Amino acid sequence: MQSSTGRPNRRGGGPESSAETPEGRDTVPTHTGVGGDPRFDDPWYDALASGWGELDGTGAPAPVVPPARRQQESRGGGAADVYLEVQRSAAFQEVRSRYRRFVIPGVAIFFSWYVGYVVTATTAPGFMARPVVGAVNVAMLAGLGQFLTTFLFTWAYARHARLRRDRAALDLRWDTQELTRGLRGGGS
Repeated sequence: MQSSTGRPNRRGGGPESSAETPEGRDTVPTHTGVGGDPRFDDPWYDALASGWGELDGTGAPAPVVPPARRQQESRGGGAADVYLEVQRSAAFQEVRSRYRRFVIPGVAIFFSWYVGYVVTATTAPGFMARPVVGAVNVAMLAGLGQFLTTFLFTWAYARHARLRRDRAALDLRWDTQELTRGLRGGGS
């Protein structure tokens, strides 16, 4: 029986043995690149495909990174170098700084408002019980204000992202895809 990654399960017996090489190691399904070299170009390569949590032929845990992937990483790094290069780029740093310039003050203001509401409700119950209009008191208005500010903050965040970050982030994603596609040999 094989797992979702195409690697045999080690529960013993049956057709699992046909998926092993003569040396007793599992074959790892790969896509072949130019020249027939195996490559792992998926940046989200899952844990089971890497051999994590599975046993090698001797009953010991398998190495976390399969040997073929280790060889590829030692040859040149590939996609990891591209992602590190993009992360160090001025465009990426600008997107991150725009994000931080909005989120850090926004969270600080929102958290202060929330803590202020909770502290006031616990330390000044007389003030919170003060009627404003009919049966509506200060605590009810402040509680509804919490919901209102949550929706306003969400709207402001989405608007800021759409106007100030999304286009630049999409351009970075496109550039990253083009660079990693170039590593793989061109076409898709």
